[in-house]
Amino acid sequence: MRTGAAAGHTGYFHEAIRYDSDEHLLAVVLPFLLGGVTAGEPTMVAFGERNAELVRAALPAGCPVTFLEGGDVYARPVGAIRSYRNLLAEHVGAGAGQIRIVGELSAAQFGATWDAWARYESAINHAYDEFPLWSMCAYDERTTPPAVLADVARTHPRTALPHDRHVPSPQYVSPEEFLLQDRPAVTDPIEHAPPVADLLDPRPLEARVAVRTAAASAGDGLAGRPVDELVLSVSEIVTNAYVHGLPPVRMRIWAGRGRMVVSVEDGGPGPRNPFAGLLPTSSTTSAGLGLWIAHQSCSHITLHRAATGYTVRMTAGPPYTG
Repeated sequence: MRTGAAAGHTGYFHEAIRYDSDEHLLAVVLPFLLGGVTAGEPTMVAFGERNAELVRAALPAGCPVTFLEGGDVYARPVGAIRSYRNLLAEHVGAGAGQIRIVGELSAAQFGATWDAWARYESAINHAYDEFPLWSMCAYDERTTPPAVLADVARTHPRTALPHDRHVPSPQYVSPEEFLLQDRPAVTDPIEHAPPVADLLDPRPLEARVAVRTAAASAGDGLAGRPVDELVLSVSEIVTNAYVHGLPPVRMRIWAGRGRMVVSVEDGGPGPRNPFAGLLPTSSTTSAGLGLWIAHQSCSHITLHRAATGYTVRMTAGPPYTG
């Protein structure tokens, strides 16, 4: 049985909190959490250290609210989706009629990697819709860039306000539309220099060798698992470009400052499935499987559609944060 603002709702009840003070945040979060506790619902907080302590101090002593490690949960978009789906399935399997979670992204994720997290915020409207989840995503208007706040309005169907108000977002766009829109790429500074490799129509083996060669010359400690994961991802994406895209296929590699960026472009329109790469697929004949593997492996991955073709950009090592 659903309670609170989500009473009578089927599926995922997804809200944003756009707050401008600690008092504003607590005015929304505390009733949400206490309402869940009163209803006997699994109730969780996935905040960074500062806001977690703020909420913990404001709750009654012994209040049975679970505090998740926000930094670990939100390490990578696809990992967050996988972790939350497992968590939600466990609670539903244990008989939960509704699950409440309030979380936040870190300010570091509002820079060059924001596009991936905007796609996450949109995709979870579908990815979590099989669960009786009511969640709130908190964004501090004092520090969140305007472009990020614009995406928040487009990816959250509702906004939660003090005094138990819950209003629809007129700017909301369905994930089926949002995820297929072309979004401008944020260029990594290492891409300002000429690429260390520029290959036309490489085969997967040639692509893998080129990545390892570039990594060996990059220095700065870029070796081991990050390079292995990038090699795997690049191989999958190059294969995708041949199987599902259109010629020509162009692959470029930039290396330096402890990380590498690889872009693979083909002349096709990209996958028609808006959730390709973000959700697992059992099909071995779709582009979604290769994109899923790449999203699992790369530190950062972006997808771009343009009139000239479809580009997947992959990063190994700490992504540029802007």
